Amino acid sequence: MDIENARTIALGFSETVEQDHFGRPSFRVRGRIFATVPDGSHLNVMIDPFDVDAVVRADPGSCEQLLWGKEVRGVRVSLTKASPAMVEELLRTAWQRKAPKRVST
Repeated sequence: MDIENARTIALGFSETVEQDHFGRPSFRVRGRIFATVPDGSHLNVMIDPFDVDAVVRADPGSCEQLLWGKEVRGVRVSLTKASPAMVEELLRTAWQRKAPKRVST
């Protein structure tokens, strides 16, 4: 898995666009960020904080908590270690969380 594969997956979701976020790419649906690219080998995915611990426990080799200050905001995924299926599932979950209901159904 690499950033180009992740980009293809993210942009495949309805109404998703890629936009700059402080000099880094971000993926948004209706202006709401669901993932960012901090560097060429990682992806920050904004899943529900409630789900982060389970995701990290399921795949600690490729996922870690994503903190914003002291708050959990999602997971940071090491793309070189992650399976494409897991990345797609995480991106879909984050997209559904941010997309308006009429778009995400």
